[in-house]
Amino acid sequence: MFVAQRIPQEVIDEVRSKTNIVEVVGQYVQLKKAGKNYSGLCPFHEEKTPSFSVAEDKQMFYCFGCGKGGNVFTFLQELEGLNFPEAVKRVADLEQIPLAFEIRSEPVSEVSSQQRQLLALHERVRDLYHHILMNTKVGEEALNYLHERGLNDELIEEFNIGFAPNERGFLVQVCQQDKIETAVMENSGLFVQREDGSFNDRFYQRVMFPLNDPRGRTVGFSGRLLVSKDFSGENQPKYLNSPETELFNKRQVLFNFDKARNEIRKQGEAILFEGFMDVLAAWQAGIKIGLASMGTSLTEQQIRAIERLTSHVILAYDGDSAGLTATERALRLLTDHSRLQLSAVTIPEKLDPDEYLRKYGAEELRNLLQHGRQTPFVFKMNYLEKGLNLENENDRLIYLNELVDELVKVQSPMEQDLYLGQLSERFDITREGLKQQLKQARRSQRSERREQRQVIDTTAPVPQKSSLSIVEKAERMLLYRGMNERSVRERLVQDEVQFVHDQYQELLLHLDSYMMVHDQFVLADFLNYLQEDSMKRLIIEISVLQMSEDSTEEEIYDLMQVISQAGIADEIKKRQKEQLEARKAGNQQRELELTIQIIELTKRLKQAEM
Repeated sequence: MFVAQRIPQEVIDEVRSKTNIVEVVGQYVQLKKAGKNYSGLCPFHEEKTPSFSVAEDKQMFYCFGCGKGGNVFTFLQELEGLNFPEAVKRVADLEQIPLAFEIRSEPVSEVSSQQRQLLALHERVRDLYHHILMNTKVGEEALNYLHERGLNDELIEEFNIGFAPNERGFLVQVCQQDKIETAVMENSGLFVQREDGSFNDRFYQRVMFPLNDPRGRTVGFSGRLLVSKDFSGENQPKYLNSPETELFNKRQVLFNFDKARNEIRKQGEAILFEGFMDVLAAWQAGIKIGLASMGTSLTEQQIRAIERLTSHVILAYDGDSAGLTATERALRLLTDHSRLQLSAVTIPEKLDPDEYLRKYGAEELRNLLQHGRQTPFVFKMNYLEKGLNLENENDRLIYLNELVDELVKVQSPMEQDLYLGQLSERFDITREGLKQQLKQARRSQRSERREQRQVIDTTAPVPQKSSLSIVEKAERMLLYRGMNERSVRERLVQDEVQFVHDQYQELLLHLDSYMMVHDQFVLADFLNYLQEDSMKRLIIEISVLQMSEDSTEEEIYDLMQVISQAGIADEIKKRQKEQLEARKAGNQQRELELTIQIIELTKRLKQAEM
């Protein structure tokens, strides 16, 4: 185990004071102003309704769903698995704050040490494959293939595309020379282990696309088979991805997410493509907001990642039959499982975006992606028409019934009215008839949703009520006032208020110690001051209490009375227990002393209740 590097306090203070948490969190979560705070979807758990809040005045975040909270450093530690020094450096990098103090990255545990070894191996392999592609005779054929596909060297360099040679032991030899541990090789996903324990390269004779996490670190690869006169690739999959590893989860990774993230946030939209080559083609055409999943349908994790960046997604899948089916499926999935605004682009002539670029050029691709957008309903109109003969009455009824079901999902009354007019005119049906059909479809869908909710309600666990007692709530409220009002804080210390629960007494001591060396209370800085995670969680929970802006004398008196009464009541119970033990032991003197104490405490309790 390694000890994390200690950073001078003045460096921490400088980075924190020059940083706005809203700007940093906004690079990971799509935030919207909500009162004096900002809200968005929590990046730490799956949710459809925003419960994640960022308070600019307090420079902290808190999720009312999962309970995670903290300052800007905590946010990056939780989200990216950093230790504290790394989080400070990361914030400084994001905010372009120059540091006179060098912060080194050091592993803080055996787990993170293994992850670092895996990351280092992936970066080494990425650079090696890239070198082979760009600088060796072995990679010449693969480089020519990429050039023929329209990729220039600048783009290949930007994405670190490489080539895995047709030799099953190539990477094994490299790892042996570099003395890579067997356990690291085994867990990397870069090798296939034989029964005798030896390794073979997983990737060979493939153009290699590095797959990065949101921080831009290579965590896996996707290899595209390169067929040649010497290698037919028979029975080999066209694309081969890294298997699931400690680093790589294909349900979470989106190709180009790390590079596109900032641009997506700036432009307010993202474009989803089917394949890596389409993303690269768009990039080369100057469109840098393209993303692609790992050859499977979109997952909940990927959808949530996109939602945190933008509210608008354009689907630009291939223009062939399979691509249109994939578009329809994606639209249905995103409509049912996200709050995203959606558009679809159909690539003409059954081409994919990469082919369209090579045939018509960058400007035409840009025009198509910008001006060829259809609403989901218009796409469905065209999609559902395929395979039907609308001259046939039965096919026409099937088509209209399906379209009316789709029209229920259109939220805008104006948009609905527009489509009703188009359908009425095209099929010579009265608008009233279509409206009646729409009402029936709407009622039917509502009925289905009610039935689904009833099923969910019967299986859902009963929500647990808050386990906090009246006393503990009073303790938290007093500490909230102590954090935000100097006079209350000084009163708590001077009156030597004794909290019933030890953790709140400890928190008051920390608060008092902090204020001895600070002119004012800064929550984000106080979180750095606290050492124990339990204390940090407690202060975050207290800081988000919904209370009036200023306290009153009556409120503070009442809260202190609740704590005082509870303290006396606890003392009475304690003395009664001791009295019982004294009686059992036959110690009459001690029993009498305790009786007098109990009478005195009971009088104090009655006075406190008056």
